[in-house]
Amino acid sequence: MGSDDTWITLRRQCEALEPRAELVTPVSGRPFGIERTADDRIVVRFGDSGERRPLWREQFVVFFEQLADGSIPLATLPPGVEPYASIATLTGSYTADDDEIRYDPEEATAGESPFLVPAVAARSTPERVHDDALLFARQLERHDADDPSALDTDSATDLYVLASDVQHGSNRVRRSIRNALLERLGPDQQLHGRYGTVRRTTRERRQPKDEETIFDVLDERGIPREWVTGVDRDKLDVVLAVTDLEESEVYDVDEDVYVQKTAVDEDEKYSRLQGIADRIDELEGPEREELRAELDDIEDRLEDALSAG
Repeated sequence: MGSDDTWITLRRQCEALEPRAELVTPVSGRPFGIERTADDRIVVRFGDSGERRPLWREQFVVFFEQLADGSIPLATLPPGVEPYASIATLTGSYTADDDEIRYDPEEATAGESPFLVPAVAARSTPERVHDDALLFARQLERHDADDPSALDTDSATDLYVLASDVQHGSNRVRRSIRNALLERLGPDQQLHGRYGTVRRTTRERRQPKDEETIFDVLDERGIPREWVTGVDRDKLDVVLAVTDLEESEVYDVDEDVYVQKTAVDEDEKYSRLQGIADRIDELEGPEREELRAELDDIEDRLEDALSAG
């Protein structure tokens, strides 16, 4: 394939990527998206810094000429060349593994790349929380969660999964924001936001010192070691595993029955979310604006709810 054909294919594959899909650089793992293509360049933006960078057609030609003679070890790629390598694997002529990138049309597939991250997986944690909360709010609008027994099984399952995802995702966001707030909060200081107030709180967590240290201070004060020694659960489990001792002889066992989320269909959630937005965009006139306003209102209410937690 000539350089012109390769360049045309490369641009076509970049333009065909789904919105919000990302590529990552082979060595440093930096995520970047394709902003636009032109006759002489492909413009990318790095997600970790917001930096916009043009990748020039002539540099791709040089890179392809190097690959024409064989393969290039990924570890030797300079940082500035890494995005060229990632994009090159979209052409259907070049592929890569953990060690090298090479010209290999038989193994390569156009539009696919080991460095390609689909849009559904490229979302940041805040974006995932936003999307999950929006879907959760839509389910709450359609179903009466105050009367779970009246829900059909599919709706109850979806509500449970989405509630779980919103909880875990928002907890991750809360922990990251907590660390930032701790840097700004002094002792006995409070910070006031639009939706509430936070303050620094200190809790003590105790962890026993090593046995030798503990036994030494007990011996110094004439305290019998037996007062603090007891059954080691880990050692007891080993005994259960290698002897005929029955669990019921050494454990009181209580059964706790609960619902466990075992799988989440992220593709279906993302597709459903995109479908909602696409259907609204297809509308015209006051109805479109009304639905857009409803979505904005849902986002505001979710922000209130999550902030209150």
